[in-house]
Amino acid sequence: MDDNKFLPKLSQNLLEILEDNEYYDITIEVGNDPYVKIFRAHMVILNYRSPYLRRILSTNSNKNKNDGILTHIKLPNVSPEIFQIILRYIYGGKFSLEEYDNLKIIKILIAANELSLQELIIYLQSFLIENKKIWLEQNFNLIYKMSFENNSFLKLQNFCTEIISKEPEKIFNSIDFVSISEKCLISLIKHNNIQMDDIKVWDHVLKWGIAQSSELSSDLSSYTKDDFNTLKDILKQCIPFIKFYDLTSKEFLDKVYPYKKIIPKELRENLIEYYLNHDHSPIRQKIIKEIGSKCIDSKIITYQHAELISKWINKSENIDKTYEFKLILRGSRDGFLPSKFHEICDNKPHTVSIIKVKDSNEILGGYNPIVWKFAKKYDYGFYDYTKDSFIFSFKNKENMQNYILSRAKLGMYSIYSDFDCGPTFGDSLVLHGNDFYNKSYCKTHAGYEKIIRETEDIFSVEEYEIFQITKE
Repeated sequence: MDDNKFLPKLSQNLLEILEDNEYYDITIEVGNDPYVKIFRAHMVILNYRSPYLRRILSTNSNKNKNDGILTHIKLPNVSPEIFQIILRYIYGGKFSLEEYDNLKIIKILIAANELSLQELIIYLQSFLIENKKIWLEQNFNLIYKMSFENNSFLKLQNFCTEIISKEPEKIFNSIDFVSISEKCLISLIKHNNIQMDDIKVWDHVLKWGIAQSSELSSDLSSYTKDDFNTLKDILKQCIPFIKFYDLTSKEFLDKVYPYKKIIPKELRENLIEYYLNHDHSPIRQKIIKEIGSKCIDSKIITYQHAELISKWINKSENIDKTYEFKLILRGSRDGFLPSKFHEICDNKPHTVSIIKVKDSNEILGGYNPIVWKFAKKYDYGFYDYTKDSFIFSFKNKENMQNYILSRAKLGMYSIYSDFDCGPTFGDSLVLHGNDFYNKSYCKTHAGYEKIIRETEDIFSVEEYEIFQITKE
């Protein structure tokens, strides 16, 4: 017997429930004025089908069912037309993409991400790549910007990266190139197999950098010291990925040297020495390694954050040890389940955890010099001793000086291992919950000097990364 033969009927019955006006227990206000529509639905279905709606319902639903007041929530970031399509998917588990044009499918994908419908996110990306490849290429800038502005669209990111390596002019020469984000630009220029002359890449990076400030001119002869400092600050994350050592001497002299003031001093001096003496190969190898040490494979922090964390590990303002930050886990790539964290990270010493708090600019983190361990399901968790661990927070990515550093106090309550938790530092930084660690929190705790958040409220994790650090 076909076990799935009854599913179409079940799907149809659930869609009939959606259209029934008698038994609903929630109203959803979707869209913004003047395009607003009220939908009727059922909390139990929404709760189990959408993690995003589950979070909203857990905080907004009316606990007293006897007062006759319906639960009412608002979704201003989704259009009524798109939500109606998705609501039928939530209830019936199906829809036909042949009914919609390509732009509408993109809107459905964005809305599915808003509602954390992971199954639908993966399906829509695969459908576009397999059936709409030509359209994706024709609308490359739209797809590229959309996919790299969201960590959930990994399939489209990989599709775009492959196109970039073979036909980078699709984005470099587009009229809206200068409007792409810094993150997008870096992903372009650091691609190892990009088929474009390195000097042209440099030209495009300069063009992008100049366009980011209305005060900068394309006429270099008019630049003041402040102009160079502005451009230097804009491009500081991009410069480490430019392949300066693969340029000809003429290219360096004509195109790079005039902008020498925006290049970090040590790199600038070694570049000049290299181009004055091409036979001095040790210089090149040394600098390539130094540049590499200033790159970090992170979607959350920069190499400047890594340098600061290195100082905290060394307990010194001077970096007398250089560390390599090797990415071993990324939530958007490997998942947000505690079991996956333990599978990848257990028994690995010297790890740094980096956490991006959902719906905020906060970055949290912690350093564990000892190994993570696995506590079996239904067993009690346990603490491990270390006085060298610490936790920290940044208010936002841009202002590195606005941080809180909290070191271990007693040592005995520093590191906590539990089946249901990701990286956990006492009760001072706890990643907990099977849905994007949606029950995570930071509390005052005996294990650490001070709390690293202004609130002890629970939060969800938008992205998190675990690095194993090694001495270079």
